[in-house]
Amino acid sequence: MIRKQQIIQTAIKANIIDSNLSAIGIMDFDGLQKTVSDAYAAFPNNFFHTFAVKANALVEVLSALRKYGMGAEVASPGELLLAKNAGYDNESIIFDSPAKTLNDLRTCIENDISLNIDNLQELARIDQLMQEFPNTKSVIGFRINPQIGGGAISSTSTATATSKFGYPLADGNNKQELINIYQQRPWLTSLHTHTGSQGCALELMAKGIGVITELAEEINNQVGQQQIKRLDIGGGLPVNFSSEEVKPSFADYAQVLKENVPLLFTDKYQVKTEFGRAIAAKNGVIITRVEYTKNSGGRHIATTHAGAQIFTRTAFLPKSWPIRVTGYNAKGIEKTAETDEIIATDVAGPCCFAGDLICVDQQLPKLNPNDYVMAHDTGGYYFSNHFDYNSLPRVGVFSVTGKDDNLNISCIRKADSFEDVASKM
Repeated sequence: MIRKQQIIQTAIKANIIDSNLSAIGIMDFDGLQKTVSDAYAAFPNNFFHTFAVKANALVEVLSALRKYGMGAEVASPGELLLAKNAGYDNESIIFDSPAKTLNDLRTCIENDISLNIDNLQELARIDQLMQEFPNTKSVIGFRINPQIGGGAISSTSTATATSKFGYPLADGNNKQELINIYQQRPWLTSLHTHTGSQGCALELMAKGIGVITELAEEINNQVGQQQIKRLDIGGGLPVNFSSEEVKPSFADYAQVLKENVPLLFTDKYQVKTEFGRAIAAKNGVIITRVEYTKNSGGRHIATTHAGAQIFTRTAFLPKSWPIRVTGYNAKGIEKTAETDEIIATDVAGPCCFAGDLICVDQQLPKLNPNDYVMAHDTGGYYFSNHFDYNSLPRVGVFSVTGKDDNLNISCIRKADSFEDVASKM
Protein backbone atom coordinates (compact mmCIF):
# COMPACT_ATOMS: atom_id res chain seq x y z
CA MET A 1 0.00 0.00 0.00
CA ILE A 2 2.96 2.36 0.59
CA ARG A 3 3.79 2.46 -3.15
CA LYS A 4 0.17 3.20 -4.03
CA GLN A 5 0.09 6.12 -1.58
CA GLN A 6 3.28 7.46 -3.15
CA ILE A 7 1.66 7.16 -6.58
CA ILE A 8 -1.47 9.09 -5.64
CA GLN A 9 0.52 11.78 -3.83
CA THR A 10 2.80 12.20 -6.84
CA ALA A 11 -0.23 12.50 -9.14
CA ILE A 12 -1.79 15.16 -6.90
CA LYS A 13 1.42 17.18 -6.55
CA ALA A 14 1.93 17.10 -10.31
CA ASN A 15 -1.67 18.29 -10.87
CA ILE A 16 -2.33 15.21 -12.96
CA ILE A 17 -5.65 14.76 -11.23
CA ASP A 18 -7.51 18.03 -10.64
CA SER A 19 -10.89 19.68 -11.07
CA ASN A 20 -10.87 18.94 -14.80
CA LEU A 21 -9.21 15.53 -15.03
CA SER A 22 -11.21 13.96 -12.24
CA ALA A 23 -10.57 10.27 -12.90
CA ILE A 24 -7.35 8.59 -14.01
CA GLY A 25 -6.09 5.09 -14.62
CA ILE A 26 -2.49 4.30 -13.71
CA MET A 27 -0.44 1.31 -14.86
CA ASP A 28 2.62 0.42 -12.80
CA PHE A 29 5.12 -0.60 -15.49
CA ASP A 30 7.68 -1.79 -12.94
CA GLY A 31 5.05 -4.09 -11.46
CA LEU A 32 4.04 -5.19 -14.95
CA GLN A 33 7.61 -6.21 -15.75
CA LYS A 34 7.91 -8.15 -12.50
CA THR A 35 4.67 -9.99 -13.21
CA VAL A 36 5.92 -11.08 -16.64
CA SER A 37 9.19 -12.19 -15.06
CA ASP A 38 7.26 -14.20 -12.47
CA ALA A 39 5.30 -15.93 -15.25
CA TYR A 40 8.43 -16.96 -17.14
CA ALA A 41 10.20 -18.04 -13.94
CA ALA A 42 7.34 -20.38 -13.04
CA PHE A 43 7.47 -22.43 -16.26
CA PRO A 44 10.17 -24.24 -18.24
CA ASN A 45 11.67 -22.96 -21.49
CA ASN A 46 9.19 -24.74 -23.77
CA PHE A 47 6.47 -22.35 -22.54
CA PHE A 48 5.86 -19.10 -24.43
CA HIS A 49 3.52 -16.52 -22.93
CA THR A 50 1.20 -14.24 -24.89
CA PHE A 51 -0.91 -11.41 -23.51
CA ALA A 52 -4.65 -11.28 -24.19
CA VAL A 53 -4.88 -7.84 -25.80
CA LYS A 54 -8.52 -7.44 -24.81
CA ALA A 55 -7.41 -7.26 -21.15
CA ASN A 56 -5.61 -3.95 -21.72
CA ALA A 57 -5.66 -2.65 -25.25
CA LEU A 58 -3.47 0.41 -24.76
CA VAL A 59 -0.61 0.48 -27.27
CA GLU A 60 1.93 1.71 -24.72
CA VAL A 61 1.06 -1.15 -22.37
CA LEU A 62 1.24 -3.67 -25.21
CA SER A 63 4.57 -2.26 -26.35
CA ALA A 64 5.99 -2.61 -22.85
CA LEU A 65 4.77 -6.20 -22.60
CA ARG A 66 6.43 -6.97 -25.93
CA LYS A 67 9.71 -5.62 -24.59
CA TYR A 68 9.26 -7.74 -21.46
CA GLY A 69 9.04 -10.87 -23.64
CA MET A 70 5.35 -11.53 -24.24
CA GLY A 71 3.55 -12.29 -27.46
CA ALA A 72 0.03 -11.08 -28.26
CA GLU A 73 -3.27 -12.96 -28.37
CA VAL A 74 -5.88 -11.02 -30.33
CA ALA A 75 -9.59 -11.65 -30.78
CA SER A 76 -10.56 -9.05 -33.40
CA PRO A 77 -9.12 -7.12 -36.34
CA GLY A 78 -8.92 -4.04 -34.11
CA GLU A 79 -6.83 -5.88 -31.54
CA LEU A 80 -4.58 -7.18 -34.31
CA LEU A 81 -4.00 -3.61 -35.48
CA LEU A 82 -3.20 -2.51 -31.91
CA ALA A 83 -0.70 -5.34 -31.55
CA LYS A 84 0.98 -4.37 -34.81
CA ASN A 85 1.08 -0.71 -33.72
CA ALA A 86 2.77 -1.89 -30.52
CA GLY A 87 5.54 -3.48 -32.57
CA TYR A 88 4.65 -7.18 -32.45
CA ASP A 89 5.91 -9.25 -35.36
CA ASN A 90 3.45 -11.60 -37.02
CA GLU A 91 5.07 -14.76 -35.66
CA SER A 92 4.44 -13.64 -32.06
CA ILE A 93 0.70 -13.07 -32.59
CA ILE A 94 -2.13 -15.59 -32.36
CA PHE A 95 -5.67 -14.81 -33.54
CA ASP A 96 -8.62 -16.19 -31.56
CA SER A 97 -12.23 -15.37 -32.33
CA PRO A 98 -15.41 -17.42 -32.82
CA ALA A 99 -16.49 -15.06 -35.60
CA LYS A 100 -13.54 -14.65 -37.96
CA THR A 101 -14.52 -13.37 -41.38
CA LEU A 102 -13.01 -14.73 -44.57
CA ASN A 103 -10.87 -11.59 -44.74
CA ASP A 104 -9.70 -12.14 -41.16
CA LEU A 105 -8.61 -15.67 -42.05
CA ARG A 106 -6.91 -14.55 -45.25
CA THR A 107 -5.02 -11.83 -43.39
CA CYS A 108 -3.71 -14.37 -40.89
CA ILE A 109 -2.74 -17.07 -43.35
CA GLU A 110 -1.23 -14.71 -45.90
CA ASN A 111 0.86 -12.99 -43.21
CA ASP A 112 1.97 -16.03 -41.19
CA ILE A 113 -0.17 -15.17 -38.14
CA SER A 114 -1.17 -18.20 -36.09
CA LEU A 115 -4.84 -18.92 -35.47
CA ASN A 116 -7.22 -21.31 -33.73
CA ILE A 117 -10.20 -22.69 -35.63
CA ASP A 118 -13.54 -22.50 -33.82
CA ASN A 119 -15.79 -24.74 -35.94
CA LEU A 120 -16.12 -26.91 -39.04
CA GLN A 121 -17.51 -24.11 -41.21
CA GLU A 122 -14.40 -22.08 -40.46
CA LEU A 123 -12.30 -25.12 -41.33
CA ALA A 124 -13.95 -25.25 -44.78
CA ARG A 125 -12.89 -21.65 -45.42
CA ILE A 126 -9.35 -22.39 -44.33
CA ASP A 127 -9.22 -25.45 -46.62
CA GLN A 128 -9.80 -23.07 -49.53
CA LEU A 129 -7.23 -20.56 -48.29
CA MET A 130 -4.59 -23.25 -47.83
CA GLN A 131 -4.82 -23.96 -51.56
CA GLU A 132 -4.20 -20.25 -52.15
CA PHE A 133 -1.36 -19.99 -49.62
CA PRO A 134 0.18 -23.48 -49.38
CA ASN A 135 3.48 -22.19 -47.97
CA THR A 136 2.04 -20.20 -45.07
CA LYS A 137 3.96 -20.36 -41.80
CA SER A 138 0.81 -19.85 -39.72
CA VAL A 139 0.51 -22.34 -36.87
CA ILE A 140 -3.08 -23.54 -37.18
CA GLY A 141 -5.09 -25.67 -34.79
CA PHE A 142 -8.57 -26.27 -33.40
CA ARG A 143 -9.96 -24.69 -30.27
CA ILE A 144 -11.38 -27.61 -28.31
CA ASN A 145 -14.25 -27.39 -25.84
CA PRO A 146 -13.62 -30.33 -23.50
CA GLN A 147 -17.13 -29.84 -22.04
CA ILE A 148 -16.02 -30.50 -18.48
CA GLY A 149 -18.15 -27.88 -16.72
CA GLY A 150 -18.06 -24.30 -15.52
CA GLY A 151 -16.72 -22.30 -12.62
CA ALA A 152 -18.29 -19.93 -10.13
CA ILE A 153 -19.13 -17.24 -12.74
CA SER A 154 -21.32 -18.66 -15.49
CA SER A 155 -20.75 -15.75 -17.89
CA THR A 156 -16.99 -16.38 -17.95
CA SER A 157 -17.08 -20.18 -18.01
CA THR A 158 -15.96 -21.47 -21.39
CA ALA A 159 -15.96 -25.28 -21.04
CA THR A 160 -19.61 -25.98 -20.37
CA ALA A 161 -21.59 -28.46 -22.49
CA THR A 162 -23.20 -25.62 -24.47
CA SER A 163 -20.36 -23.08 -24.56
CA LYS A 164 -20.25 -20.90 -27.65
CA PHE A 165 -16.50 -21.41 -27.89
CA GLY A 166 -14.66 -24.15 -29.74
CA TYR A 167 -15.29 -27.63 -31.13
CA PRO A 168 -17.44 -29.68 -28.70
CA LEU A 169 -15.29 -32.75 -28.20
CA ALA A 170 -17.73 -34.91 -26.23
CA ASP A 171 -20.73 -34.59 -28.58
CA GLY A 172 -21.59 -37.66 -30.63
CA ASN A 173 -18.66 -38.94 -32.71
CA ASN A 174 -16.89 -35.59 -32.69
CA LYS A 175 -13.64 -36.87 -31.25
CA GLN A 176 -13.06 -39.42 -34.01
CA GLU A 177 -14.18 -36.91 -36.63
CA LEU A 178 -11.58 -34.47 -35.35
CA ILE A 179 -8.86 -37.13 -35.42
CA ASN A 180 -9.79 -37.84 -39.05
CA ILE A 181 -9.62 -34.11 -39.84
CA TYR A 182 -6.08 -33.91 -38.48
CA GLN A 183 -5.00 -37.07 -40.32
CA GLN A 184 -6.15 -35.54 -43.61
CA ARG A 185 -4.50 -32.16 -43.00
CA PRO A 186 -0.80 -32.23 -42.07
CA TRP A 187 -0.83 -28.43 -41.75
CA LEU A 188 -2.93 -28.72 -38.58
CA THR A 189 -0.13 -28.70 -36.01
CA SER A 190 -1.70 -27.29 -32.86
CA LEU A 191 -4.50 -27.85 -30.35
CA HIS A 192 -6.03 -25.16 -28.16
CA THR A 193 -8.33 -24.96 -25.16
CA HIS A 194 -9.32 -22.12 -22.88
CA THR A 195 -10.94 -23.96 -20.02
CA GLY A 196 -10.69 -21.41 -17.25
CA SER A 197 -11.29 -17.79 -16.45
CA GLN A 198 -12.17 -15.79 -13.36
CA GLY A 199 -14.02 -18.06 -10.95
CA CYS A 200 -12.52 -21.29 -12.28
CA ALA A 201 -10.44 -23.57 -10.07
CA LEU A 202 -6.92 -24.46 -11.17
CA GLU A 203 -7.86 -28.14 -11.12
CA LEU A 204 -10.68 -27.50 -13.59
CA MET A 205 -8.29 -25.67 -15.89
CA ALA A 206 -5.75 -28.49 -15.63
CA LYS A 207 -8.46 -31.04 -16.44
CA GLY A 208 -9.30 -29.30 -19.71
CA ILE A 209 -5.63 -28.99 -20.61
CA GLY A 210 -5.18 -32.68 -19.84
CA VAL A 211 -7.93 -33.48 -22.34
CA ILE A 212 -6.18 -31.75 -25.25
CA THR A 213 -2.81 -33.18 -24.26
CA GLU A 214 -4.21 -36.71 -24.37
CA LEU A 215 -5.93 -35.86 -27.66
CA ALA A 216 -2.64 -34.61 -29.13
CA GLU A 217 -0.96 -37.85 -28.16
CA GLU A 218 -3.76 -39.88 -29.72
CA ILE A 219 -3.66 -37.90 -32.97
CA ASN A 220 0.11 -38.14 -33.22
CA ASN A 221 -0.01 -41.90 -32.60
CA GLN A 222 -2.62 -42.45 -35.30
CA VAL A 223 -0.75 -40.24 -37.78
CA GLY A 224 2.48 -42.08 -37.00
CA GLN A 225 4.57 -38.97 -36.29
CA GLN A 226 4.41 -35.85 -34.15
CA GLN A 227 2.13 -33.75 -36.31
CA ILE A 228 0.90 -31.70 -33.36
CA LYS A 229 3.82 -29.70 -32.03
CA ARG A 230 2.07 -26.92 -30.10
CA LEU A 231 -0.44 -26.96 -27.26
CA ASP A 232 -2.13 -23.61 -26.64
CA ILE A 233 -3.48 -23.85 -23.09
CA GLY A 234 -5.17 -20.47 -23.02
CA GLY A 235 -5.30 -17.98 -20.20
CA GLY A 236 -7.92 -17.38 -17.58
CA LEU A 237 -5.76 -17.60 -14.47
CA PRO A 238 -8.01 -16.20 -11.69
CA VAL A 239 -7.05 -13.02 -9.83
CA ASN A 240 -7.56 -12.35 -6.13
CA PHE A 241 -9.54 -9.11 -5.87
CA SER A 242 -9.98 -9.23 -2.10
CA SER A 243 -6.47 -8.21 -1.01
CA GLU A 244 -2.98 -7.26 -2.18
CA GLU A 245 -1.91 -10.92 -2.16
CA VAL A 246 -1.22 -12.50 -5.54
CA LYS A 247 -3.07 -15.80 -5.42
CA PRO A 248 -3.06 -18.09 -7.17
CA SER A 249 0.45 -17.31 -8.37
CA PHE A 250 1.97 -18.50 -11.62
CA ALA A 251 4.05 -20.90 -9.55
CA ASP A 252 0.85 -22.29 -8.00
CA TYR A 253 -0.61 -22.84 -11.45
CA ALA A 254 2.57 -24.44 -12.77
CA GLN A 255 2.60 -26.86 -9.85
CA VAL A 256 -1.01 -27.93 -10.48
CA LEU A 257 -0.26 -28.43 -14.17
CA LYS A 258 2.88 -30.39 -13.42
CA GLU A 259 0.97 -32.71 -11.09
CA ASN A 260 -1.94 -33.23 -13.49
CA VAL A 261 -0.38 -32.90 -16.96
CA PRO A 262 3.34 -33.71 -16.52
CA LEU A 263 3.87 -34.16 -20.28
CA LEU A 264 3.74 -30.37 -20.67
CA PHE A 265 7.03 -30.14 -18.78
CA THR A 266 9.03 -32.57 -20.94
CA ASP A 267 9.87 -30.41 -23.99
CA LYS A 268 7.79 -32.67 -26.24
CA TYR A 269 5.45 -29.79 -27.06
CA GLN A 270 5.78 -26.05 -27.34
CA VAL A 271 3.24 -24.75 -24.84
CA LYS A 272 1.65 -21.36 -25.36
CA THR A 273 -0.35 -19.40 -22.79
CA GLU A 274 -2.73 -16.47 -23.21
CA PHE A 275 -2.75 -14.72 -19.83
CA GLY A 276 -4.58 -11.39 -19.65
CA ARG A 277 -6.15 -10.39 -16.36
CA ALA A 278 -3.46 -12.23 -14.37
CA ILE A 279 -0.78 -10.06 -16.00
CA ALA A 280 -2.51 -6.68 -15.91
CA ALA A 281 -5.07 -6.50 -13.10
CA LYS A 282 -2.90 -5.98 -10.03
CA ASN A 283 -0.62 -3.55 -11.84
CA GLY A 284 -3.32 -0.98 -12.43
CA VAL A 285 -5.45 1.31 -10.28
CA ILE A 286 -8.12 3.88 -10.96
CA ILE A 287 -8.13 7.11 -8.95
CA THR A 288 -11.19 9.33 -8.96
CA ARG A 289 -12.13 12.47 -7.07
CA VAL A 290 -15.17 12.67 -4.79
CA GLU A 291 -17.33 15.49 -6.12
CA TYR A 292 -20.24 15.43 -3.67
CA THR A 293 -21.45 13.46 -0.64
CA LYS A 294 -24.86 13.06 0.99
CA ASN A 295 -26.84 10.78 3.30
CA SER A 296 -29.86 8.87 2.07
CA GLY A 297 -31.80 6.29 4.05
CA GLY A 298 -29.01 6.01 6.59
CA ARG A 299 -26.36 5.43 3.90
CA HIS A 300 -23.44 7.75 3.15
CA ILE A 301 -23.15 8.25 -0.63
CA ALA A 302 -19.96 9.54 -2.25
CA THR A 303 -20.41 10.56 -5.86
CA THR A 304 -17.29 10.27 -8.03
CA HIS A 305 -16.41 10.52 -11.71
CA ALA A 306 -15.71 6.80 -12.25
CA GLY A 307 -18.65 4.46 -12.53
CA ALA A 308 -20.26 2.10 -15.02
CA GLN A 309 -18.50 3.77 -17.95
CA ILE A 310 -15.25 2.35 -16.54
CA PHE A 311 -16.32 -0.31 -14.01
CA THR A 312 -18.74 -1.94 -16.46
CA ARG A 313 -18.55 -5.49 -15.09
CA THR A 314 -18.75 -4.34 -11.50
CA ALA A 315 -21.78 -2.12 -12.11
CA PHE A 316 -23.76 -4.81 -13.92
CA LEU A 317 -22.53 -7.89 -11.99
CA PRO A 318 -21.43 -6.55 -8.60
CA LYS A 319 -21.47 -9.93 -6.82
CA SER A 320 -19.23 -11.52 -9.45
CA TRP A 321 -16.88 -8.55 -9.87
CA PRO A 322 -16.51 -6.74 -6.52
CA ILE A 323 -13.92 -3.98 -6.39
CA ARG A 324 -11.76 -3.14 -3.38
CA VAL A 325 -11.52 0.60 -2.69
CA THR A 326 -9.43 2.85 -0.45
CA GLY A 327 -10.14 6.47 0.47
CA TYR A 328 -7.53 9.24 0.53
CA ASN A 329 -7.82 12.84 1.63
CA ALA A 330 -7.16 15.79 -0.66
CA LYS A 331 -3.41 15.52 -0.01
CA GLY A 332 -3.28 11.83 -0.86
CA ILE A 333 -3.02 10.53 2.70
CA GLU A 334 -4.88 7.26 3.25
CA LYS A 335 -8.03 7.56 5.34
CA THR A 336 -8.20 5.01 8.16
CA ALA A 337 -10.21 4.25 11.30
CA GLU A 338 -7.66 6.32 13.24
CA THR A 339 -8.26 9.43 11.14
CA ASP A 340 -11.96 9.24 10.20
CA GLU A 341 -15.25 7.78 11.35
CA ILE A 342 -16.11 4.41 9.76
CA ILE A 343 -19.57 4.48 8.20
CA ALA A 344 -21.67 2.46 5.74
CA THR A 345 -20.84 3.89 2.31
CA ASP A 346 -21.91 3.63 -1.30
CA VAL A 347 -19.30 4.89 -3.77
CA ALA A 348 -21.22 6.02 -6.83
CA GLY A 349 -20.32 6.97 -10.38
CA PRO A 350 -21.62 9.76 -12.65
CA CYS A 351 -23.94 7.72 -14.87
CA CYS A 352 -27.70 8.21 -14.75
CA PHE A 353 -28.89 4.82 -13.58
CA ALA A 354 -29.25 3.37 -10.10
CA GLY A 355 -26.77 0.54 -10.56
CA ASP A 356 -23.88 2.91 -11.25
CA LEU A 357 -22.03 1.99 -8.05
CA ILE A 358 -18.40 1.01 -7.45
CA CYS A 359 -19.24 -0.50 -4.07
CA VAL A 360 -22.38 -0.78 -1.94
CA ASP A 361 -22.83 -0.60 1.82
CA GLN A 362 -19.14 -0.94 2.61
CA GLN A 363 -17.68 0.12 5.95
CA LEU A 364 -15.26 2.88 4.91
CA PRO A 365 -13.66 5.91 6.53
CA LYS A 366 -16.01 8.81 5.86
CA LEU A 367 -15.43 10.35 2.45
CA ASN A 368 -15.79 14.09 1.86
CA PRO A 369 -15.85 16.30 -1.26
CA ASN A 370 -12.39 16.58 -2.87
CA ASP A 371 -11.22 13.33 -1.27
CA TYR A 372 -10.03 10.58 -3.59
CA VAL A 373 -11.06 6.97 -4.07
CA MET A 374 -8.61 4.40 -5.37
CA ALA A 375 -10.07 1.28 -6.99
CA HIS A 376 -7.53 -1.53 -6.81
CA ASP A 377 -6.68 -4.33 -9.26
CA THR A 378 -8.19 -2.53 -12.25
CA GLY A 379 -5.32 -2.81 -14.74
CA GLY A 380 -7.27 -5.41 -16.74
CA TYR A 381 -10.70 -4.95 -18.37
CA TYR A 382 -11.40 -1.58 -16.78
CA PHE A 383 -9.87 1.69 -17.92
CA SER A 384 -8.88 0.38 -21.35
CA ASN A 385 -12.30 -1.06 -22.25
CA HIS A 386 -15.01 1.58 -22.13
CA PHE A 387 -18.36 1.67 -23.86
CA ASP A 388 -17.10 4.55 -25.97
CA TYR A 389 -13.97 6.55 -25.24
CA ASN A 390 -15.50 9.64 -26.88
CA SER A 391 -18.12 9.71 -24.11
CA LEU A 392 -15.42 9.99 -21.43
CA PRO A 393 -13.91 13.46 -21.76
CA ARG A 394 -12.26 13.61 -18.35
CA VAL A 395 -10.56 10.21 -18.02
CA GLY A 396 -6.83 9.97 -18.74
CA VAL A 397 -4.45 7.03 -18.40
CA PHE A 398 -0.88 7.27 -17.07
CA SER A 399 2.10 4.99 -16.53
CA VAL A 400 4.28 4.99 -13.44
CA THR A 401 7.88 3.81 -13.05
CA GLY A 402 10.55 4.28 -10.42
CA LYS A 403 10.73 3.89 -6.67
CA ASP A 404 10.08 5.82 -3.46
CA ASP A 405 10.35 9.57 -4.05
CA ASN A 406 11.62 9.16 -7.63
CA LEU A 407 8.39 8.14 -9.30
CA ASN A 408 7.91 9.12 -12.92
CA ILE A 409 4.32 9.45 -14.12
CA SER A 410 3.77 9.79 -17.87
CA CYS A 411 0.62 10.19 -19.94
CA ILE A 412 -0.41 7.11 -21.94
CA ARG A 413 -3.72 8.43 -23.23
CA LYS A 414 -4.70 12.07 -23.13
CA ALA A 415 -8.14 12.99 -21.85
CA ASP A 416 -10.12 15.76 -23.52
CA SER A 417 -11.07 18.71 -21.40
CA PHE A 418 -14.65 19.94 -21.35
CA GLU A 419 -13.54 22.78 -23.59
CA ASP A 420 -12.07 20.27 -26.07
CA VAL A 421 -15.38 18.44 -26.18
CA ALA A 422 -17.38 21.64 -26.54
CA SER A 423 -15.22 22.74 -29.48
CA LYS A 424 -16.20 19.59 -31.37
CA MET A 425 -19.93 20.16 -30.94
